[in-house]
Amino acid sequence: MNYRSTRGGEPQSPTFAALHGLAKDGGLYIPEKLPNIKLTYNELKDLSYQELSERIIKLFFTEFTDEEIKKAVNSAYNNETFTDESIVPVYKLNDKVSFGELFHGRTLAFKDLALSLFPYLLLLSKEKQKEDKKILILAATSGDTGKAALEGFKDVDGINIVVFYPKNGVSPMQEEQMRKQLGNNVDIVAINGNFDDAQSAIKVIFGSEEFKKYANDHNVMFSSANSINIGRLFPQVIYYISTYVNLVNSGTIKENEEFNVVVPTGNFGNILAGYIAKKLGIPIKKFISASNKNKVLADFFQTGTYNKNRDFYATNSPSMDILLSSNFERYLYYATGENSERVAELINNLLTTGVLKISDEELANIQKEFYGEFANEEETVASIKEIYEKYHYLMDPHTSVAYSVYEKLGNDKLDKDVHTVIMSTAHPFKFPAPIAKALGLDENSEPYSILDKVSEMTGVAFPAKLDEVRKSEIRFSTVIDKAEIQDYVKKYIENLK
Repeated sequence: MNYRSTRGGEPQSPTFAALHGLAKDGGLYIPEKLPNIKLTYNELKDLSYQELSERIIKLFFTEFTDEEIKKAVNSAYNNETFTDESIVPVYKLNDKVSFGELFHGRTLAFKDLALSLFPYLLLLSKEKQKEDKKILILAATSGDTGKAALEGFKDVDGINIVVFYPKNGVSPMQEEQMRKQLGNNVDIVAINGNFDDAQSAIKVIFGSEEFKKYANDHNVMFSSANSINIGRLFPQVIYYISTYVNLVNSGTIKENEEFNVVVPTGNFGNILAGYIAKKLGIPIKKFISASNKNKVLADFFQTGTYNKNRDFYATNSPSMDILLSSNFERYLYYATGENSERVAELINNLLTTGVLKISDEELANIQKEFYGEFANEEETVASIKEIYEKYHYLMDPHTSVAYSVYEKLGNDKLDKDVHTVIMSTAHPFKFPAPIAKALGLDENSEPYSILDKVSEMTGVAFPAKLDEVRKSEIRFSTVIDKAEIQDYVKKYIENLK
């Protein structure tokens, strides 16, 4: 299998694409052709999560041996990295709705599922490409990617990682997790700006020949840990497949029976992975992209216009506080019939004017499989409260956005006679304030004090990994202006040993 940019260009090997992250023309790497297979329940039903992972990774990383993949997978998914033996359990709320729990990893967020495996894929890619430069990973985070990437890459030889996050744009727990990160090859920097500012600055660095030369002169090459990297994207396909198998195994649906998914959506990597799983044969009927007040994606799926020229809001679901959604370009590639010229035209319009508009015909085709809606902060808190009181199940605010959206949609937008899985993207304890508000506690109390009360009140155990953070010392306190990101990276390269 080879990969091309969403905007065209020459084919590259999987290891080249994984190592370099972003294509030379600024596009994102996608397979020249997706694997021509139709996965069936019978061939999947007895596989462990690890065996399923081996099967899927082989499809997309064809240069790795079976033994290399097996070793990487078993290193990523085990009882030290995940607290649930099934890795991604499915919790059935009622006959209509289940939750795909993606938060049982080391940092209590869905990013662990890809970022536990990605470091091994990147090191294998470096080896296959015979690359002897030091790798510097630059990552922007709206909350969860940062900690998961730092945890995945800490103390990995030959790789350093710098994570940039918006100073007032993540939850207190997310910030604590990053600022107390262990490892001799990690750095964490807060910026006065938002996630889009950080992500845009990193994309400029990746696309700059001057920056590449500067790094090369210091024996350094850049790579990415964000979901623009294929090494992040394709491991996420696995849990949509395992979710289908779990639904059938539990008797929630029958073999080959369709189900819907509702996904809290920011950078579009999670929901895109589900779309790829469908293309591999998983019977997903409808995808619902759930947004918070930064509803640029919800508006697109309703109107066909993506307009990022709007106010940015810091909300109680911060990992979705994004207006420029990176993986959306990959989705456009498939939605336009794999038309690279059309994608290049649309993305150019978006980057130059802030607006992208598809045709009525293109929108009609998209809406057969996708729709979008949003929930505001009040609705988010109300749904946390409602589901806890009714089912004694505690959602995090991002999951609550998805549930609120599910509740809003009529049968004309989402067939509710079809079982729906809401992808639950984070542990509720990562977001003390909205949980406190939903449960009638003082949301302005000290975060750990809130969580102690929540644990006592609900019976939800205080996660061991957060308790470790609680007892650790803060290591990182750097805050810079968003305009200083590029200078900061240059100085970091200079100081690399």
